Amino acid sequence: MRCALLPLLVLVLAGCSRERLVVLFPTGDVAVQQRNLIALATALMLTVVVPVIIMTVVFAIKYSAKRKHHDYDPNFDHSTGLELAIWSIPLLIVTVLGAVTWTSTHLLDPFRPLDRIAPGRPLAPGAKHLEVQVVAMDWKWLFIYPEQGIATVNELALPVDVPVRFSMTSTSQFNTFYAPTMAGMIYVMPGMDAKLHAVLNKPVESFGYSGNYTGRGYSDMRFTLHGLDPARFQQWVANVKSHGGSMQAASYLQLEKPSEKVPVMRFGSVQQGLYTRILNRCVEQGKPCLADVMLHDRMRGGTGDRQHRAAAPISADRPTPALQKAPEDKGSGSNVTAPAPPGTAPGHTKPGDQQNRNMSHLPTHGIPGARMPEALGA
Repeated sequence: MRCALLPLLVLVLAGCSRERLVVLFPTGDVAVQQRNLIALATALMLTVVVPVIIMTVVFAIKYSAKRKHHDYDPNFDHSTGLELAIWSIPLLIVTVLGAVTWTSTHLLDPFRPLDRIAPGRPLAPGAKHLEVQVVAMDWKWLFIYPEQGIATVNELALPVDVPVRFSMTSTSQFNTFYAPTMAGMIYVMPGMDAKLHAVLNKPVESFGYSGNYTGRGYSDMRFTLHGLDPARFQQWVANVKSHGGSMQAASYLQLEKPSEKVPVMRFGSVQQGLYTRILNRCVEQGKPCLADVMLHDRMRGGTGDRQHRAAAPISADRPTPALQKAPEDKGSGSNVTAPAPPGTAPGHTKPGDQQNRNMSHLPTHGIPGARMPEALGA
């Protein structure tokens, strides 16, 4: 059924660009399984949609006002068989779709390591993965190959039939990584290390892009995807090493600045641990890493939200909340009422009475370390 449905989908989408049809003809096993899931869901839903469309036309012709009907029954209001058909068929479809979607969601979880390269080709025990680190920037893509020691901008090359483990993050905005011929769309954001496991099964020249609007340069935030046989992939790596520059912290900070329509760039060497520093947002010299800040917080006892808020900052003492400050430390201004003099009674419910706006009379019971204003006899 799924194979028979593909020509119909192609006809329906004939007006779409060739790039959009790549979803129906992918070259990666994960994307193929996702394509098959789309085809199955569409076929199941058409089992209801098509008969309803046909019956609408048939009923309109058969029961038109020009035709005489000997079986006309104006008192008809119920049919058990019709009710069973109306409710049981959609219920069966929803049940099947729910079961298929639930199992596929777990089997195609991007964080789940692959257990096969293609149908009937299980992944060999101990098979080596290719590690690729992806950084979504404004508005370009940075790809780091830590084992090969190289990096590229807006160019991704992968060997055929080799499982790939992607680690992905973003520099400033919520973004999406999407290479439709290889796998589904993955969301990335600053400080988050998203994962994707995928594989290409055929040599291919394809593309990828951002599926989430991120501003002015979003339309040109695209990259080229090369699916190469292992020998050609090694040649590509050697070519990048011999002709590329060096990706260090300083060059990364220059690249991180927003730019549009960025051409392909290659770097023959990469600073050790650069992706970790990007993920922890501490590429700048002297800036504390998120991991160090959280470790410092845990060492001070911050194990939950309340303790996290109570922990002192990494570089200074914790600020004193306004209501816990002494009256003389609360400041003054055109929009701030000065503390009442000692011995003054709290304000009464009189319209326009300035003491009704005097925040120094607010009770601070229950606030740890709070000092009562002298006006209240503290």
